[in-house]
Amino acid sequence: MTSETVISIAEQGIMAVLIVCGPLLLLALVVGLIVSIFQATTQIQEQTLAFVPKIVAVLVGIVVFGPWMLNYMVSYTSDILSNLTRYIG
Repeated sequence: MTSETVISIAEQGIMAVLIVCGPLLLLALVVGLIVSIFQATTQIQEQTLAFVPKIVAVLVGIVVFGPWMLNYMVSYTSDILSNLTRYIG
């Protein structure tokens, strides 16, 4: 296995992680921003107020994006495992 192959496999793995985690991270970012704006306008400085909406939003995001994320990861894993003999040999 050449160094180019290893770098290519690592690049595909990093891209898969970013693609799968991206929607949930973006959702948490947007909800956190909305909660922060709400806290700034109402001057409520409760620390736990920021966590509960983010957790709920991420759980809803997992329900919504879960099948797509699972399908993407299964296809990526299937691709890696089907080409395993090419990578090793």
